[in-house]
Amino acid sequence: MIRHMLMALLAATLLARPAMAQEDVILVQSTTSTQNSGLFDAILPGFEAATGIEVRVVAVGTGQAIRNAARGDGDVLFVHARAAEEAFVAEGHGIARHDVMYNDFVIVGPADDPAGIAGLSQAGAALERIAAAGAPFASRGDDSGTHMAEQRLWAPLEVDLAAASGDWYRETGSGMGATLNAAVAMGAYVLTDRATWISFANKSDHRVLVEGDPALFNQYGIIAVNPARHPGVRAAAAQRFVDWVLSEAGQAAIAGYRVDGQQLFFPNAAP
Repeated sequence: MIRHMLMALLAATLLARPAMAQEDVILVQSTTSTQNSGLFDAILPGFEAATGIEVRVVAVGTGQAIRNAARGDGDVLFVHARAAEEAFVAEGHGIARHDVMYNDFVIVGPADDPAGIAGLSQAGAALERIAAAGAPFASRGDDSGTHMAEQRLWAPLEVDLAAASGDWYRETGSGMGATLNAAVAMGAYVLTDRATWISFANKSDHRVLVEGDPALFNQYGIIAVNPARHPGVRAAAAQRFVDWVLSEAGQAAIAGYRVDGQQLFFPNAAP
């Protein structure tokens, strides 16, 4: 037993951030959609082969990723909540924010569509119908980029989500994949990024019901964590990763990633 405890302690020590002092390993704090969609698995080997730098990804909700990076626990931030990203830089935690790529959010629901939202052009109108019908809606409720986007859509509507919580409005406190599973099990509507939905295997009879509203635009950004604020950051390697993601090679790798023939992300880094 003592031997097992010592081995566990050694493993924890090896995984701890201070042990990763070498410049050939970086830690990227990112959102679940970039990981769950398979994007990182597709593009990181190209960067690692070209540079010899290993990329380790922590995939959590955007809010948690930003908090982690603000503690200096990460070298690069790669998320999708522009206002929060800009605040991260303004507070001195990041060097600069850059657009990387975009896709969109969609509202998914059961085929029988009890709230009658299929084909609506405005996400807000769809949410109003869902609330009026008291139809189940699964929210991530986890301060992720998707949750922030959902809250922005609800904000102008006269819907008391606090009162509805636990009734028709059901907060999972989970990532996108787990929330989609919950929505399918409950026959609920849900807001999801399109990339995760395309990659999601357990669709059952759920389908995309609302799409195309400009309010559903989903922009991703990348930021190198500021070494002046967080001295433990591997600044040189982090900047090489940022530069690669924004380069023609990185942007082409993002554009080339497809699932079932569908492009999941659309690069839009500034030249």
